[in-house]
Amino acid sequence: MDADQARALAQAFDPQRLNAEFYENPYETYAALREYDPVHRCADGSYFLTRYAHLDQVYRDRLRFSSDKRSVFGPAFGVTSPLYAHHTTSLVFNDAPYHTRVRRPIVEALSSSVVRGLEPGIASLVDSLLARLQELRRFDLVEDFAARIPVEVIGNLLCVPRADRSPLRGWSLAILGALEATTTAAQRQQGNEAVSEFTRYLGQLIGERRRRPGPDTDLLTRLLRERELSENELLQNCVFILNAGHETTTNIIANGLHLLLHTPAAAQRLREDPTLAGSAVEECLRLESPNQLGNRLVGERAIIGGVALEAGTYLTLCIGAANRDPEEFAQPDLFDITRKRNRHLAFAAGAHACVGMGVARLEAQIALLRTLQKLPGLRLRGEGRRGARARFRGFVSLPAEIA
Repeated sequence: MDADQARALAQAFDPQRLNAEFYENPYETYAALREYDPVHRCADGSYFLTRYAHLDQVYRDRLRFSSDKRSVFGPAFGVTSPLYAHHTTSLVFNDAPYHTRVRRPIVEALSSSVVRGLEPGIASLVDSLLARLQELRRFDLVEDFAARIPVEVIGNLLCVPRADRSPLRGWSLAILGALEATTTAAQRQQGNEAVSEFTRYLGQLIGERRRRPGPDTDLLTRLLRERELSENELLQNCVFILNAGHETTTNIIANGLHLLLHTPAAAQRLREDPTLAGSAVEECLRLESPNQLGNRLVGERAIIGGVALEAGTYLTLCIGAANRDPEEFAQPDLFDITRKRNRHLAFAAGAHACVGMGVARLEAQIALLRTLQKLPGLRLRGEGRRGARARFRGFVSLPAEIA
């Protein structure tokens, strides 16, 4: 693509009119935007930002840029809808002081010592799933592996009975799917039904836990001790924890396996040097960010990249583009599991950095390393099928086999 074609592609970009080619590989479009129109004005008056420095500036400025989405979610979902009730109570779509008050007990409940304590259980879970793949010989790396790990890990953290876990993934996908730039009435209905069913179930679980508290390792029991959280705040943020911990981690693992199986030299190097598991996961997070888009509202007039943004302007922060910005990353399209100074934005930055990133990183490190070690003959069957979603990048299906 020459400069004129890239400039035209950037100028014509509309995040509400995306095609199948974009969902398969958005990075050519992102590169054009980053180079020729990094603060892109969309048809609806919002702006789409693609440069690393601009995203980092917005993430770290809590005074000028707001995470509160009530003005956006009201028209999108209806102010009386379950989706509106959930997303406007979730800590991720709120500012201080609410965000600070709700985030603190969750961070404390997911401390580094708690995360370290999860390692043996995660390793045992991954090993059991890999043993099953060895028996099957042909399987789907999403359905049969990647998607099962976070459901079990987060289910264990909240002590959700194993018999009750089967609906969790469907609820999560429906609720998060409603956050896409364009949705159908059917998708919004599915999202509302999922919130209602999820909160109804968690309400029963919370009632049970109040009567019979769990051990100190039970995240829900720890959160119930927090007097600052109302019943509804506790309920909606437990839904958030289960949702956020599920889809993004599924995508990290599946995207990571896809990258490694397409780069045999990197896979072999990781097998030979397990100490690279941490940097390998960070590179997977950078190159194929599981969460590609974030949003902010301009709270007071600001200038980004020479463009004046008035209060009330809606911003889309393109994490997938920023994480391949050559101004921040040398050879940004190269998959390098030894990359140093990898300050990617896959988990956002600043006060809103992902509260569960420690758990997600641990799951991915164990899953990727042990898969390569225990299944040396693993190979893909075809390219897999990605979901037609811009915000969350992952695979719906990733068929594979053991040679």
